[in-house]
Amino acid sequence: MTNPTGRRVTANLSLTLDGRYHGPGGPADFGMFVPYVTTDVARSHLTRIWEDATTAVLGRVNAEGFLGYWPTVADDENADPRDRGYAKWLVDAEKVVLSTTLTDAPWERARVVNAPAADVVTGLKATGQGDILVNSSASVIKPLLAADLVDRLYLMILPEIAGGGPRLFDDGLPASKWQLTYQETGDLGEMAMVYDRVR
Repeated sequence: MTNPTGRRVTANLSLTLDGRYHGPGGPADFGMFVPYVTTDVARSHLTRIWEDATTAVLGRVNAEGFLGYWPTVADDENADPRDRGYAKWLVDAEKVVLSTTLTDAPWERARVVNAPAADVVTGLKATGQGDILVNSSASVIKPLLAADLVDRLYLMILPEIAGGGPRLFDDGLPASKWQLTYQETGDLGEMAMVYDRVR
């Protein structure tokens, strides 16, 4: 598979030990994640995910949720510099929001696309430069994994078992091999890991 632009598709997600990206109470069930998202390891990982990216791809739920939070961080001079760096990047980056229900983009420098994730990302890879970051949106990451379009995974593994809720890696994904290219463990037992797809 040739890639004339050299653009990588990267994906970022936090997971519990049992592979869940939220708890059994639904998408707002994030209580077990809260102690870990502001650690030094998590904040350094946040910087790592966007440094080479020029485009953010988001599902509707994350796009709307992020809009209520990150622009205020970008303007907050007292915010952690790593949080602020990510927030400024996200505000300024090209954003593609995948949605079947939105008609208007919820951000500046954003566009809404109602099309399969694999088609959208394949189109993005064909032009431009810089990484395409699928940002904490499991609804987008899952079909890209199924289509073998993810080149790098940025994972935060949190030392908690949720006991329920959806998993990132569903049965039926195509077999694939990954190389661990970075890892760091924090004081609370949280692990930041970067895996690159071996092709």
